[in-house]
Amino acid sequence: MDQNQTMITKNQLQARALELQPKLVEIRRKIHQNPELSFCEFETAQLIETYLQEELGLKTQRLAKTGVIALIEGQNPASKVVGLRADMDALPIVEVEDGRPYRSQNEGVMHACGHDVHSTCLLGVATLLSERRQEFSGTVKLVFQPGEEKLPGGASLLIEEGVLENPKIDAMIGQHVMPRIHTGKTGFRPGLYMASTDEIYITVHGKGGHGAMPQYAIDPVLISAHLIVALQQIVSRKADPSVPSVLSFGKVQAMGATNVIPNKVELEGTFRTLNEEWRVEAHRQIESLAKGLVEGMGGKVDVRISKGYPFLHNHEDLTQDCQNDAREYLGEDQVEDLGIWMAAEDFSYYSQETPSCFYRLGTWTESKNTGFSVHHPSFDVDEDSLHVGAGLMAYMALKELERPKRS
Repeated sequence: MDQNQTMITKNQLQARALELQPKLVEIRRKIHQNPELSFCEFETAQLIETYLQEELGLKTQRLAKTGVIALIEGQNPASKVVGLRADMDALPIVEVEDGRPYRSQNEGVMHACGHDVHSTCLLGVATLLSERRQEFSGTVKLVFQPGEEKLPGGASLLIEEGVLENPKIDAMIGQHVMPRIHTGKTGFRPGLYMASTDEIYITVHGKGGHGAMPQYAIDPVLISAHLIVALQQIVSRKADPSVPSVLSFGKVQAMGATNVIPNKVELEGTFRTLNEEWRVEAHRQIESLAKGLVEGMGGKVDVRISKGYPFLHNHEDLTQDCQNDAREYLGEDQVEDLGIWMAAEDFSYYSQETPSCFYRLGTWTESKNTGFSVHHPSFDVDEDSLHVGAGLMAYMALKELERPKRS
């Protein structure tokens, strides 16, 4: 076998992935029934470690307490290393009671973003490749990552602890469920794909009083209403129209009453964009405008901006190659082109450090009622996507191992 050639065929992977489907469903449902919040994925990590060690004979390593790392070494393992990432954490959401037998047993916590699918698919990849490690060259590094849903993001912690080194990852691939894409299909976008995300916390201080005598008060509710509207001009009038930007406020808390003007109002929101220079400038403008407007109306203001994940950039050549691999594996008409999405993902940290591709796995089948958005209490997936996700990811990893290292 040539140094960078695999003997494993597409048909072999597809057939074996389909054979694994019952096992993948079993694993996914077990993870789904036992969801754990960000950085608390202890049972999930143990389940993954046990499977990798006892079922596949792989050695595992822990990073960031609940991150699980394993290597599948083929022939000439140092020739190239491809990293495959799956996140493991769940969300603080009460899952709908609709009779599904695998409903969350941890009330108030739910796999509403598909991370149970991601982890299951990567265990499927591990099975497919570990069974035939003598038939490919290079190394696949499995990265089961904690804490995607919570700042500072588990990806950043794994990188700090050396996940991209020893051995050095030459390319990183990650997948995410997409309920807007039909089961059996995938979606890709080379270049800019997902936004940075920052949390905005603003407290407007006024002077409380009786609602019938506003002349003796400094009304922080009124000031906050003006501020929310005024801040929108940062996107509509200050941002370059060619640079996607979003500024939204989802929480306004004024602990007054029908006839009580409170002393303060607390605002919480998010700012997202796909340009780091504009991101920094927008932060400055948010603070400046808030200070000027609130003080101009007689109040005082505290502004805190918690910087979150950077924007996600898919390496153009790697992503195009992966998209072509998906066409080979699934069929030409099963691969979609994606637009920019203003949601955020901590996979972006990997994309800032090494050539990376983050793509979408379709999980929607109308007859199975799996079209609910991620983060919805009724979210679910068509489990037929499991063998598709596992087989495709394994195929893309093998194809990437055959290619020269990227700059």
